[in-house]
Amino acid sequence: MNMKMIYKGIAAVAAALLAGACTAGYMDINKNPYGVTDDEMQRDGYAVRAALIGISNGVISPDVNTTQFTECLLGGTMGGYMADGNAGFATTISNYNPTDNWTNVFMKSSWIIPTVYANYRLLHQVTDDPVLWAVGDIVKVAAMHRVTDTYGPIPYSKIGQNGEINVPYDSQMDVYKTMFNELDAAIAVLMPERLNNFSPSADVVYGGVVDNWIKFANSLKLRLAMRISYADPELSKEMAESAVNHEVGVMTSNADNAVFSSWGTDGNPINRSVEYNMVTIHEDGSSCGTQSGDSHAAADIVCYMNGYNDPRRSAYFTQSEWDAADAYIGLRRGIEIPNHNTIGHQYSGVNIGVDSPVYWMTAAEVAFLQAEAVAVFNYNMGGTTAQAAYERGISLSFEQWGVSGAEAYMADNTLTPAAYNDPAGNSAASPSTITIAWDESATVEKKQERIITQKWIANWLLGNEAWADWRRTGYPHLFPCTDAGNKSGGLVDNVQGARRMEYPDDENTSNTANYQAAVQMLGGSGDRMSTRLEFDCKTNNPAYTGYTN
Repeated sequence: MNMKMIYKGIAAVAAALLAGACTAGYMDINKNPYGVTDDEMQRDGYAVRAALIGISNGVISPDVNTTQFTECLLGGTMGGYMADGNAGFATTISNYNPTDNWTNVFMKSSWIIPTVYANYRLLHQVTDDPVLWAVGDIVKVAAMHRVTDTYGPIPYSKIGQNGEINVPYDSQMDVYKTMFNELDAAIAVLMPERLNNFSPSADVVYGGVVDNWIKFANSLKLRLAMRISYADPELSKEMAESAVNHEVGVMTSNADNAVFSSWGTDGNPINRSVEYNMVTIHEDGSSCGTQSGDSHAAADIVCYMNGYNDPRRSAYFTQSEWDAADAYIGLRRGIEIPNHNTIGHQYSGVNIGVDSPVYWMTAAEVAFLQAEAVAVFNYNMGGTTAQAAYERGISLSFEQWGVSGAEAYMADNTLTPAAYNDPAGNSAASPSTITIAWDESATVEKKQERIITQKWIANWLLGNEAWADWRRTGYPHLFPCTDAGNKSGGLVDNVQGARRMEYPDDENTSNTANYQAAVQMLGGSGDRMSTRLEFDCKTNNPAYTGYTN
């Protein structure tokens, strides 16, 4: 029997073992079409592995359609990594006029919340090992923080055991506080067992190495702590410092990276998503090599990396087919999407293979989190300086992507992001004058821009994380939506962009009182894409104050 097919089947139908306990409208999982029996599930820890994979599938889903919405059309575009390449998209997030089926995915897809919680319950049924329960808690936080970062208040503390969300919402800050408690509790459980690894066959992320799960939990804690750096500075400082100064601490090497690659037969879902409607043959019969369809590499990140002459470009992008000085030309986000057959296919694509893993979090990101914590907020990050952490982040990213030249790159103090010279007419001036080399004499604001810019480049394809950073800090500077591309009817500003996603339409009818209470938590701006979340409260955010560099 093909084990990958079994795992994929269980990810979608794991709660078949729950004897019909699931809720209609969330999962159709009354039977297992792959024929895995209870005995097979229990043999050699297979049930634990299936449950952990199932929870993990809620972080970045193996379901291609779900991932297209969350990673490409939402996070990819809002984070400045991808641009929509399908002119048939009449309503899109990047054009600020999405329909409900575009914006409801994080809350309503059966592949996210129901998958996480059904498998979380399954894990508690098939084992009573507190170490494995703690690992499940960590993965649940990794999945669910992306949901609150998209909408703000969400059902969390009262969510149903199979992911039912017809319950009261928690404020975003309450969600974060609950997650901090969950991570701390998981770490406390794991610490006495840190040298007692569990079965490698049950763990496709870290092979059963408990120490790595502790590092990941602390690193997630640091990520969330920095998310609330402006909303609750005192709690942010406490959580960030406790994560880094913990006995085990945070990720420090690429061996610590949280990487997932247990795909089914479809392979990497981001690969499949960007290749939808790909042009492979030109009208003259010659081959097209950009390898992207519905999503292409965004002009934003390509222009930054072109200006920096960044050696990672070949690892990130395919070359464009335009006859231009630059080998890499990204497609601009938030424009009237051009015809893909005649124009759009020529832009640089996303260089990702069918067997490529996805990164949940990396040591490079953790280094940049520490750099910002020291440089901007004066937190104690284990005694490191901001410069040391910043340069460590760059070095780790180069190593992660298998390219050389980090020392020369980080020493350059003259190169700046390139202007966007669009062969199809949507050109724009350089988005920033920020250079690469660390400058201890720079202002705090300039230090933050430098750190977040390099963190953004290193976090390639973690679009939802990039979007959260951009909303929180205003960096990196991204190309604004064009007037023609902004189809919000004046509800979303070209420069300020989307600050959140609207709740699923049916929440106002199926969960009315709880939905209305959640809208009140959002403040006076209501359930709109332009409404700022609790973490989006930096007083001098350049998206609101105007860009000065």
